[in-house]
Amino acid sequence: MSFYQKFIVRKHERGLLFKDGDFQSFLAPATYRFFGLQNRYAVERFDLSQPAFTHRLVDYLYEAERDEVERLFEVVQTGTDEVAVVYHNKRLTAVLGPDQRALYWKGVVSTFIERFDLTQGPAIDKRANQQLIERGDAQTSAILSRAVVTTRIDAGHIGLLYIDGIFVKSLPAGVHAFWRFDQDFKVEPVDLRVRTLEVQGQEILTRDKVALRINVTAIFQVIDAAKAAQTLKDPLDQLYKELQFGLRAAVGTRVLDALLEDKTVIDREVAEFVVQRFAAYGIDVQSVGVKDIILPGDMKDLLGKVVEAEKVAQANVIRRREETNATRSLLNTAKVMESNSVALRLKELETLERVTENVGSLSVYGGLDSLMNGLVRLKQ
Repeated sequence: MSFYQKFIVRKHERGLLFKDGDFQSFLAPATYRFFGLQNRYAVERFDLSQPAFTHRLVDYLYEAERDEVERLFEVVQTGTDEVAVVYHNKRLTAVLGPDQRALYWKGVVSTFIERFDLTQGPAIDKRANQQLIERGDAQTSAILSRAVVTTRIDAGHIGLLYIDGIFVKSLPAGVHAFWRFDQDFKVEPVDLRVRTLEVQGQEILTRDKVALRINVTAIFQVIDAAKAAQTLKDPLDQLYKELQFGLRAAVGTRVLDALLEDKTVIDREVAEFVVQRFAAYGIDVQSVGVKDIILPGDMKDLLGKVVEAEKVAQANVIRRREETNATRSLLNTAKVMESNSVALRLKELETLERVTENVGSLSVYGGLDSLMNGLVRLKQ
């Protein structure tokens, strides 16, 4: 029965020696023999090509074997307001949050540490953003996803940043990144472009009890997104409701004839109703316009008959006026012919011309003079 235990630590390895379960020392590459009962000694080997040291005794070793640990390991310790990004052979491999410690074997793999100060806030600056996120591969993205929250704000928009439910600031268009540690991030994008809101099919009674269906369009733009978001739970829904209220106030106080006579009065009243209210919320309501006023079927038929009757009456007035003018003209002509035989003769010849236009054939006996004397008699 052998009382020796043999262990080999290869050149690319380091070892931890345990005796009866207690840590004894770190082992460099070599062959080791220990005298004692079988299984009294144990060696845990670590491949230096995998530099991260995640042993269960890491904290104990750091405190009890500080000199050896600092000789064998790259020790990374972060402060309360600090983040450390770890690179091995120029490749990002880990991110340490505040008040964390990690040990990496020295030797085969080079270790580089980049530190970030959180005292200025959790935002990652543009340079680091490009270096860490925009140029990273899939593995880097997977590592960073646990430590970094990213958001993209499209052109023409602005982002409202909330940390732990509290509004912090507005974010311009672009890519933004923040250290995630122990904080809840939320970004609400807001469209700053000019937009259109349609209020469709609003059924409203006029003052004379006529039911109308009205479609209204509002053109608006968010000027102060932070004020709008902090003042209104849902700015678009609030604008929609205010347009409804303004429309009912404008239509319900007027009779149908007044509305049809001047449709712009609705535009003006609804605009006055909402513009000042929403200016205080950071929203510029640029214009309000009625697209359609839809009458019920029976009212549409009745209104059509009214319009038809009005047009018939107008036509009758015009016809009577023209008849009066024609009669007056005939009277003036008769007075002229009464006092002027030549004018009378011309009128007779004009009448004869119109009559002969409808005559197919004409036989003349006794000559043209006899015919003319037989048809017309000149007053001597």
